[in-house]
Amino acid sequence: MRFSTKRRLRIIRDYIFGWTVAFIFLSIVRGVGTVEVSSVQFKFWDSILISLFFGPLFGTISGYAQILTEERFYKRFPIGKLVLFRLIYVVTLLVVIILASYFIVTQFMGEAKGIIAFAVEPGSSAIYFYIICVDLLLLMLRQINHMLGENNLWKLMKGDFYMPREEERIFMFLDLQASTMHAENLGHIKYSKMIQDCFIDLGVIVENEAEIYQYVGDEVILTWKLKDGLRNNNCINAFYNFKNQLQKKKDYYLKNYNCVPFFKAGLNSGIVTVTEVGKYKKEIAYHGDVINTAARIQGKCNELQEEFLIALKLKSKIGGELYSFKDIGDIALKGKEKRVTIAAVTQN
Repeated sequence: MRFSTKRRLRIIRDYIFGWTVAFIFLSIVRGVGTVEVSSVQFKFWDSILISLFFGPLFGTISGYAQILTEERFYKRFPIGKLVLFRLIYVVTLLVVIILASYFIVTQFMGEAKGIIAFAVEPGSSAIYFYIICVDLLLLMLRQINHMLGENNLWKLMKGDFYMPREEERIFMFLDLQASTMHAENLGHIKYSKMIQDCFIDLGVIVENEAEIYQYVGDEVILTWKLKDGLRNNNCINAFYNFKNQLQKKKDYYLKNYNCVPFFKAGLNSGIVTVTEVGKYKKEIAYHGDVINTAARIQGKCNELQEEFLIALKLKSKIGGELYSFKDIGDIALKGKEKRVTIAAVTQN
């Protein structure tokens, strides 16, 4: 699965920031009150300028390596093998850096010793160790960011969710149809593998600016800030992009699971509160009737024989001609006193 240009640039931006900060930190630690033991000496501010050059360079290279990892290898390897793959990459990068640095110092700084002697100069091993640790740390932070949701790690560190606050959001409940039958036919292990594959293929929805809020068994909850979900009909496109992705993988699912998974969806919007919950296992949680209503709307899909239902108040904000809406009217939802007006969505 290939990322959009916007998503690639975001990953590269994060790695450039991380590597630049890491190099500036190294310059401060090694350049204030310490004496270099290597033959190549840098003044403190020269070291800072070099950091501002190598930070973006390393960040760009590491960012592209991360994009390659996520696009090509994420589904194939567990995290342990991904770390090993990354370790091999950073060692290879170090070799390239040593060769490039040796060329620079011999051509522009008059250094005349051999490349082996240059590579094993006193203090060089600490630099190599530092570079390997920084790269692995950035990889771990990337994985934590995946677990918390895109960009939520930084928001959590800033304390954005420490106190409850209100947001206007869109929520989509996606539910695997005939899940009981699939579990009985496949057995628990193979059924779980199919769910894993489905939720990996669900990754296409990040191109529609969707945030994955929670996985609940064979169900997943997506969310958008209202303006993000309405922009380019992201909240509608996400469902059909996921559906199309499953159809593209039809042969794969038939070969491995003897079925093609099919999901139905319910969509709703409104004001919710968002906050950080938990002490030993932190989570970003949304609270509000909007979420429960979205779940109840999705629950009506089978009864109404529709694959995608949307609250009418949200439907009135959707534009464009790619989709048609069939008004279903006011329906009673379990646990709600007031009836809710909904519509069915179909792709033209």
